[in-house]
Amino acid sequence: MQTEKIIQHIVSWLKDYIETSHQKGFVIGISGGIDSAVTSTLCAMTGYPLLNLEMPIHQEANQADRAKKHIEWLKDNFNSPIDSIEVDLTSTFDDLVSALPTIEKTDKVNLALANTRARLRMTTLYYFAGLNNYLVAGTGNKVEDFGVGFYTKYGDGGVDLSPIADLMKSEVYTIAKYLGINTAIQKAKPTDGLFGDDRSDEDQLGASYDELEWAMQMKEEGHDLDEFEGRQKVVFEIYSRLNRINQHKMIPIPLCKIPEEYKD
Repeated sequence: MQTEKIIQHIVSWLKDYIETSHQKGFVIGISGGIDSAVTSTLCAMTGYPLLNLEMPIHQEANQADRAKKHIEWLKDNFNSPIDSIEVDLTSTFDDLVSALPTIEKTDKVNLALANTRARLRMTTLYYFAGLNNYLVAGTGNKVEDFGVGFYTKYGDGGVDLSPIADLMKSEVYTIAKYLGINTAIQKAKPTDGLFGDDRSDEDQLGASYDELEWAMQMKEEGHDLDEFEGRQKVVFEIYSRLNRINQHKMIPIPLCKIPEEYKD
């Protein structure tokens, strides 16, 4: 992996995109995780204004602490105009939940509420993007966005551009190390932070990112489930199932085309 060249390529791509789109800067949600840390750093390297939003909703204290330290690191290390705003969405989320019909908490309900958190954050990002003529920068990586679909449709999947979506999670970590991202962020267990507890991405997915990257590569090379056994078979099956059921996130919205003769 030619890390420096990849970084330069992404930064150049970001600059070209913002110039052709006639927007003025970037806005990004900072979670305290590796993906938002790397993406925000790449945006800062363009020299264009960057607005970092912290949007806690019953957030774990360690996540908020990592986010704040990363924002301070950005401000200390880059000359581009870097600003930050904290918008506590906890009461907004709670008010919405109280307005919804009361039903028994199940895994499906908890997942719907977790996705609601992500969509509240997306709405907030676009509010500030609209005020400032900024682009919303996405933080999804390749295995999440195009492998297992591990993101919220119209939540963290609702963005204007995706700088790291062609990078595997392991490659994001390599770039983070090269850029000097806070060690605590590099070592933190990946989590989407949408459930208000300490569950990790691996807890939700049933496999680590390294395992899922392996499965994604095997799938792309045309391998089948019956070629594997033991843990590899389990992981390949997990990947294949998630890739199948989340295709609705990865393909364009279906468009009902009306036959021309019906329009006469």
